Amino acid sequence: MAKRIMADRPTPKAWIDAIHPYVPGKAKSADGRELVKLSANENPLGCSPTVIDALAAAHSPALYPDPDAKELRAAIGALHGIDPARIVCGTGSGELLHGAVQAFAGTGDEVAFSRYSFSLYPLLAHKVGAEPVLAEAREYGADVDALLAAVTERTRVVLLDNPNNPVGSWLDAGEVARLHAGLSPDILLVVDQAYAEYLAPDLDDGGLALAAAHNNVLVTRTFSKAYGIAGERVGWATGAPALVDMLNRLRGAFNVTSGGQRAALAALEDQAFVRRSRQANSAVRARFADRIAMLGNHGLSIVPSEANFLLVLFEGALTAEAAMGALAEAGYAVRHLPGQDLPHALRITIGTEAQMDEVAAVLRREAEAAG
Repeated sequence: MAKRIMADRPTPKAWIDAIHPYVPGKAKSADGRELVKLSANENPLGCSPTVIDALAAAHSPALYPDPDAKELRAAIGALHGIDPARIVCGTGSGELLHGAVQAFAGTGDEVAFSRYSFSLYPLLAHKVGAEPVLAEAREYGADVDALLAAVTERTRVVLLDNPNNPVGSWLDAGEVARLHAGLSPDILLVVDQAYAEYLAPDLDDGGLALAAAHNNVLVTRTFSKAYGIAGERVGWATGAPALVDMLNRLRGAFNVTSGGQRAALAALEDQAFVRRSRQANSAVRARFADRIAMLGNHGLSIVPSEANFLLVLFEGALTAEAAMGALAEAGYAVRHLPGQDLPHALRITIGTEAQMDEVAAVLRREAEAAG
C-alpha cells in the first residue's frame, strides 16, 4: 500500500481552492466615505410599511423558526396559483440556486449559461467541481441558439437569469419554451426570475407554467428586489415534486429566520407597494435612458433593460473606470464589471428620480470634458 503523503494543514479540494469569492456591490468610496448605493440593485423605495410593522412585532428570538415556512409557502402559492407542496423557501434565491446545481452536477459535469449572466453562476459550478460553460450572447443578452449549441453530453444544468443580470435583457415565453424544448429531459433548466416583479404586467416568460408541467424546470424568485427586503434574505423556488424534494434535502435546517418569514408574508400582502415600485422604476429608468441616449455622440449607450438597473456602455473618450471614479466623487457607488468581460460598462441601479438626474449630469459633464 502506498504511503500517504501528509500535508502540514488541511488541503481543500482543488476546485474549491480555485474559487474567487463573490464580490458584492460597493457602498463606500476608496477613502471610506458612505456612498449612495446604486451598485446592488436594491429597491430605492425601501420596503412596504407593513414589513416594518411585522418586523417590529413581538416574538421570541430564543425559538427556532418554522423549518418548512408553511405559512409563507401557502401565501406564495395563493398569489401565484401554485400548490405549496411544490414550493421551497431559502435564504435568498442564492441558496436554492446552489442546491439545484449541487443536486444535479458534480466533478466532470458542465453547467451552462449565457456569457453575461449573474456572477454567482460560475461559483455555483466551481463549488461542486463542475465546469462552467459560457454560451455566446447576442447584443449582450442570452441567445437560445447559442445556449443550445453549448450543451454537450456532460451538461447537467442550464441557468437562465430572466431578466438578465447585469444586462437587463429578457427572453419572452416563446424563446424560453424553445430553450426548454431543445434540452433533453435529464438536463435541468433553472429560470432565475429574481427581477420578475419589475416586469410589466403583460410580460411573462412562461417559466412558472413550464415548471408546473415538466419534471426538469425549476423557477427561482427572491424578495430582495421589488419587495425590498434584501436584508432579510428570503427566496423561493418551484418545480416538480422531485426537484423540490432535492432542494429540501440540501437547504439549511431552519434556513429562513422567523423575522424573514414574517417580513416576506407582510410584503406579499402589500402588492400595491410592488406595483408602485414597478411603476416608479419604469418611469425613472426610461428618463435616465433618454439622458444617456443624448450622450451617444460621446460614445455612451445603454442596453435595453426590463430590470431595475441599466448597463451603460462607454465606447468613447470617457472610460467606464473614469466614470465610476467621477460618480464616487459625487457620492454614488455603481458596479464596474471587468471580471465579467465588461470592462467598458457600468451597471447602474435605478434610484430615485433626483439621484438618477444627478448621475446623468455627472456623466454628461465627464463625457464632455473627455472630448
